Amino acid sequence: MKLNLLAATIISLLAAQIAAAQEASDAPPSKPKDDQPVEQIVVTGSNIRGVQKEGASAVQVITAKQIHASGKTNLTDILRSVSANSGNSFDETLTGSFSAGTAGVSLRGLGQGSTLILLDGKRVANYATSYDQQHTFVDINSLPLAAVERIEVLKDGASAVYGSDAVAGVVNIILKKNYQGVEVGGSASRSASGTGQTERDYHILAGKGDLNKDGYNIFFSLDGQQRDQLDQSDVSYLKDSDYRNQQGGRLNWNVTNFYNNDQTQGFAHAVGPVQRVPWSAVSPGKQGDVWAYNPAEYNTLMPSINRYHALLHGTLQINDQVQAYSELLYSHSNTSFVFGPPLSVGTGLRAWNNATQSLTNINTTLPVGNPANPYGQPTPITTNLWDVGLRNKTDSIEFGRVLVGAKGSVGNWDWDTSALHSESRLQESVTNFGNRYVFQQLLADGGYDFTKTNNPSSAVDALRLITLRPAVSRLNSVDATITGPILTLPAGDLGFAGGVQFRNESINANTSTAILSGTELRPAISIARGSRNVSAAYGEFKVPLLSTLEANVAGRLDHYSDFGTAFSPKLSLRYQPTNWLLLRSTLSRGFRAPSLLEITNSSGVGYSSAVDPYDPVTPNKPHSYTGIIASNPKLKPERSKNFDFGVVLSPWVNTSLSVDFYRINQTDVIGQDSDSYIVQHPDLYPGRIERDAQGHLQTVYNQFQNQSSLTTSGLDFNLRQILHTGDLGKFSLSGGWTSVLSYKKPRAAGLDAVDATGTNIFFALPKWRGTTALTWDYHDVSSTLSWYYTGGYKIDEDARQDDFPTSVKSNTTFDLSIAYTGIKNTTLTLAAQNLLNQKPSWDASAPYFDSSLYDPRGRFITLGASYKF
Repeated sequence: MKLNLLAATIISLLAAQIAAAQEASDAPPSKPKDDQPVEQIVVTGSNIRGVQKEGASAVQVITAKQIHASGKTNLTDILRSVSANSGNSFDETLTGSFSAGTAGVSLRGLGQGSTLILLDGKRVANYATSYDQQHTFVDINSLPLAAVERIEVLKDGASAVYGSDAVAGVVNIILKKNYQGVEVGGSASRSASGTGQTERDYHILAGKGDLNKDGYNIFFSLDGQQRDQLDQSDVSYLKDSDYRNQQGGRLNWNVTNFYNNDQTQGFAHAVGPVQRVPWSAVSPGKQGDVWAYNPAEYNTLMPSINRYHALLHGTLQINDQVQAYSELLYSHSNTSFVFGPPLSVGTGLRAWNNATQSLTNINTTLPVGNPANPYGQPTPITTNLWDVGLRNKTDSIEFGRVLVGAKGSVGNWDWDTSALHSESRLQESVTNFGNRYVFQQLLADGGYDFTKTNNPSSAVDALRLITLRPAVSRLNSVDATITGPILTLPAGDLGFAGGVQFRNESINANTSTAILSGTELRPAISIARGSRNVSAAYGEFKVPLLSTLEANVAGRLDHYSDFGTAFSPKLSLRYQPTNWLLLRSTLSRGFRAPSLLEITNSSGVGYSSAVDPYDPVTPNKPHSYTGIIASNPKLKPERSKNFDFGVVLSPWVNTSLSVDFYRINQTDVIGQDSDSYIVQHPDLYPGRIERDAQGHLQTVYNQFQNQSSLTTSGLDFNLRQILHTGDLGKFSLSGGWTSVLSYKKPRAAGLDAVDATGTNIFFALPKWRGTTALTWDYHDVSSTLSWYYTGGYKIDEDARQDDFPTSVKSNTTFDLSIAYTGIKNTTLTLAAQNLLNQKPSWDASAPYFDSSLYDPRGRFITLGASYKF
């Protein structure tokens, strides 16, 4: 990565800090002051310090102790257990995306681009490309776990404080700052459900210097994870791809090896790993037998990973008023998996024409005399390039952030200024794609016989194509903030915070030279090139109206060089008439700036399937198609109005119960029309669908546009109860549950909104999702039992076939972790994820399950140990 200059700067600064720190350690320690004031902290969602544990906005805090007690080994699994992360959220199981091996957060189901991810309150670069050819997002797999002090999840819009992307909320990952000592640890995990998958994790923490006593701190952390690949063929209930024992289930095999676009006109003998099966088993209602193969061995559920994160952080107390800080974060990840079966050739085979920015049809008709042609006339063929072999993908991801800054105080005023550079870089390699020009030559001269699997190695090697796709996303930012009291009112100080920020965001997500030259067959494309400058000014007032009533008024003005200006105001009220009752409410406006893929020079080509009522052979069945998506430089930002109201009850010291209502109304939502709706209503979308000469679906065209509105509302429930029982130890009960009351948006521009709550119309969105954990601390043993509930949902009518069930059932899993600290400086842990080995809920429209909700691993056992010097 091109971080050398900044890295040298930060290392020099750290060296200077160490030298100064050594001088500081030789000086006599300062004497503690009497009557120390209560420490004030900055909570995510505000720039003004305060002392309240519960503010005007709902903030869920996940501590390092809770993370350890969960038994989970990465940030992704921790954040996916947050109930507000309730839909449209993906992790590395989404191997068919352009960002395989990554993970994001989607609070309120608004998408990963509408949840802002911060690291110590400051931004980091988005991932090098999008996951869906539209939304950019922060890859949380690139962020460290071992260095985390706590995670604050703000479940409220915060554009008035942070700007774009904070429409649904903010996830602020806060790292350790004043760590002393050395800790080393590791764990080994293995599947207990028969898949054979294993995982290894390790971490090192090292810190020197106490900020309060020595005036400095140097902190280093390193953590890493290695995990085996999990293929569909490894999972007992998925390996046969035969779901006929489930309602609406099929023999989910792929039909191949046939002539004349007629599946029943199969090859004379088996070619490749195929079997002769009844067509009705694959597609109910059809007659005859077909050649088909089991796709399980070509489908990776979880990629293999080998990643690590390294962090170096330094803080130096220059004098009583000024503190300098600096940080160098670097992570690297290799992700590998099976991308798909040997390339399919037949109707719909295409190559990219970069000059016209369109797809070119590639002829797959066997000429007379071709060794694979049994007929005396030109004959279309559909098969796979079996000799070329399955396609494998490897993603190499580098991520980094360099941060330097200083903060201090002048009188009663605090200030903070910093500069950072962050970037995400991708190198993606895919093997065994097909060479278009070699394919056309071999088709013409018969040099490759499609009806056998022992073709000459010279022909096979010539057909094989290895592609390399590079991409990089960069962020440069400078910001300054000042905060303090303006004057004293009868009920307290009138607090103020203000600041400015300047950012440059850029992306250069390219595609392979083989695609650009038109060489690669059946290309998938996500190209984006663009950059923009962002300048912002923001202010915030904390107004004590009464001793029990406090108001917060904030506003932020952002100017983007590509679309213009957005202003985001916010009003919050916090009313606490007694120690046990708190009422809170916020009203705000926010925005999401169009992503650089949506608004700059970008092109997207992908592959999907839709139920096609007009297919000439198998109508009303899923059929594959190519989707082409275009950017739109005339886009406006998405605007939002947020309203939240909550009640917090604390009848006893160790008891807290909160209920918060949220409502978000978005306008000018950027999107594309539903491909499925276009296919089923072609008369409403002239020119948007392309079919071949026989009438089979080929291409669906789309473009990003400000097309609709979206309204969602719901309730968050949170509970915390601590019970001290003396000889029996301490019991801690905590829970976080979310009920989605409504989620309304139109399927396509111009249509009436539909309520997708508890359906999978747009994505799987259960009405209920929740986590409850019970921890028992007894002498040297601490154990935690966690219960995870995912509600059921109805299957979208447009995706449901006649024999499908109408809904998907709810699902419950349990985790158990046990920690033993009876050995000096040592912690031993034993954890079981999915203790009862619960399968995901059957979804006939998926199938087998929706990967945005469920983990396919089954029971997973982890044994770990750590030692602190």
